[in-house]
Amino acid sequence: MDVRATDIPDVKLITPKRFGDHRGWFSETWNRDKLAASGVRIDWIQDNHSYSAQRGVVRGLHFQVPPFAQDKLVRCARGRILDVAVDIRRGSPSYGRHVAVELTAAGGEQLLAPRGFAHAFCTLEADCEVLYKVSGKYSPEHDRGVIWNDPELAIDWPVSEEEAVLSEKDAQLPRLAELPTYFEWSG
Repeated sequence: MDVRATDIPDVKLITPKRFGDHRGWFSETWNRDKLAASGVRIDWIQDNHSYSAQRGVVRGLHFQVPPFAQDKLVRCARGRILDVAVDIRRGSPSYGRHVAVELTAAGGEQLLAPRGFAHAFCTLEADCEVLYKVSGKYSPEHDRGVIWNDPELAIDWPVSEEEAVLSEKDAQLPRLAELPTYFEWSG
């Protein structure tokens, strides 16, 4: 597995190796020992799978607050997405900054969005399936978010506000500046 730090070092881009022949390919998408050797030591407890029928579906920016905060390991199993992680750890040198990468089924890339980051993705084509591991159970009482198009975040989304397909919940999320301090950077 190739594990690389992004512009925000706590966010990692992980690309598993693929072994192909005339039948197709095989890939080990997660291996605890190999990732631990690269510094990724997370106890995953659940796998999630989402399907988006249309291009321009935006899901997020989501996170859960302690004690139910979650790390996420995201990959696109069908199609292409723009995957985004925003640092929401007060005091962090990268607070309010984000990492945005294209994840594709063809490439098999994965993005690690650790606790203290809001996560979202936008589908770049129709019929996208996204799989992600989480390190904590879902708790509706601890579910929070930031509005996807907060101008302070300056995320270059591949869709306009008029084109974006959002849930009612995601369309009502607050801006980053309106959030209380849920996470503090510890250095």
